[in-house]
Amino acid sequence: MNGAQPSRSAAALCVLLLAAACNGWGAGTKSGGTLRILAGSELADLGPVLDQAKKDIGVTVKLDYAGTLTGVQRVLDGSAGRDHDAIWFSSNRYLALHQGAQARLGPSVKIMSSPVLLGVRAPVAHRLGWDRTRPTWSAIAAAAAAGKFTYGMTSPVSSNSGFCALVGVAAALSGTGAALDRPTIDRVAPRLRGFFSAQHVTSGSSGWLSDTYAAAPGRADGLVNYESVLLSLNASHRLPEPLTLVYPADGAVTADYPLTRLAPASDAAGDAFRALTGYLRRPGVQRRIMTLTHRRPSLPTVRPSAEFGAPPPELPFPNRADAADALIDAYFNRLRRPARTVYALDVSESMQGPRLAALKTALTALTGADASPAGRFQRFHDREEITLLPFSGTPHAPSSFVLPPASPEPELARIRAAAEGLTAAGGTAIYDGLERAYALVGTGPADRITSIVLMSDGELNGGTTLDGFRAWYARQPVEARRIPVFTVLFGESQVSEMNEVAALTHGKVFDARVQSLSAVFGEIRGYQ
Repeated sequence: MNGAQPSRSAAALCVLLLAAACNGWGAGTKSGGTLRILAGSELADLGPVLDQAKKDIGVTVKLDYAGTLTGVQRVLDGSAGRDHDAIWFSSNRYLALHQGAQARLGPSVKIMSSPVLLGVRAPVAHRLGWDRTRPTWSAIAAAAAAGKFTYGMTSPVSSNSGFCALVGVAAALSGTGAALDRPTIDRVAPRLRGFFSAQHVTSGSSGWLSDTYAAAPGRADGLVNYESVLLSLNASHRLPEPLTLVYPADGAVTADYPLTRLAPASDAAGDAFRALTGYLRRPGVQRRIMTLTHRRPSLPTVRPSAEFGAPPPELPFPNRADAADALIDAYFNRLRRPARTVYALDVSESMQGPRLAALKTALTALTGADASPAGRFQRFHDREEITLLPFSGTPHAPSSFVLPPASPEPELARIRAAAEGLTAAGGTAIYDGLERAYALVGTGPADRITSIVLMSDGELNGGTTLDGFRAWYARQPVEARRIPVFTVLFGESQVSEMNEVAALTHGKVFDARVQSLSAVFGEIRGYQ
């Protein structure tokens, strides 16, 4: 009897260690190494899981973030493979459409999933009957065209949730069950235009869209975004009332988050990749990912929690790159509400030389000079209204441009000429320039997605102060206070003041001190 006790204890210990390995707790065998991953920004919420992976298996994960098309471009031109060992975006489907992509990719492991859905305020869902039955995208598009609700959505160039939404709605409205092509896109364009007429807010990232909606929910009735983002927003208790998630009866496009090793990765990076993917698919880790991020587990043996609705059918994805590009092109140039942006640009004396040259280059890139895949869709679009407002000690005369449909080149040339004609002299009256930008926005049509870009390279040395602007802003009508200001840190910008302006106006800060001004202006395009 006593002789059997050690055997039973050893067996119990083996069971305990096996459970720890399967459920992802306990250190286990550590493989070590570092994995450098180019990733979508929404994966920042996996920080606690990746920190625990370092403790449990010894793999250090370093995430660098990039937008959808920028990430695709970096894989295709090989720069991703020089700086990173793997990519981790919400989907590889658009990348896989491009010639040569497969040669740059190694093994891929799906870690989690999240369909792109519509979330709307409960009274809106109840009024439209969407809390009782699942509408089709056709019914949703008809309600949008009739002005029965409004929403925010990310840019299909900057964020995969926007791209998935665009593909999903177009595929559903086509009614063919087949992959989209150019003739189909043209055929469903009128109904797509009706759907996108209800888009009142755009964004370059799912996170900013969610945060902005929580800070100012009156800007729209809901969001088109990942199921995980909508559930996370509800769980945050930042809304007056939770959003009702609408699962379209005809389906959705689902992000499957494949962690993919890049072909040039070293053997050591390959070992770290295998260790990390194995760890992330442990049942216990899958459950933690589900709880922490509200994404569905990829492991079939891990049951989704009760917060998830029945998964919608999967809608077809374009099977050619030119069809996907044609859909993005149509979205910006024909389908969505056009943008209206005032660029308040510091041309004070401190901008002389290389800084002014960088500003001219950044503006010129947006007129089509950047021929890269991302640059092609970041240019100023047909129907868009652009106002350049230089300022120094006082605001200068503004120059406004509206790009005509189908023939924008002459107007783009005028913007290039205006950018080249900028000169630098005088002081820096930042808030006089910003107040003038708001006045210009107030004179334009209301059926546009409107924003202000504020770029300054130095300290305020004249005109209205930040306190004065804050008081002036508080007196403006609610419509004006819904216009975000995207501030650009450049040179010796006053970081605290630029942060406060962005926070006050529900905008965002972009840092051109750590990357080029052209890159920043391109990134801002996702928010316009």
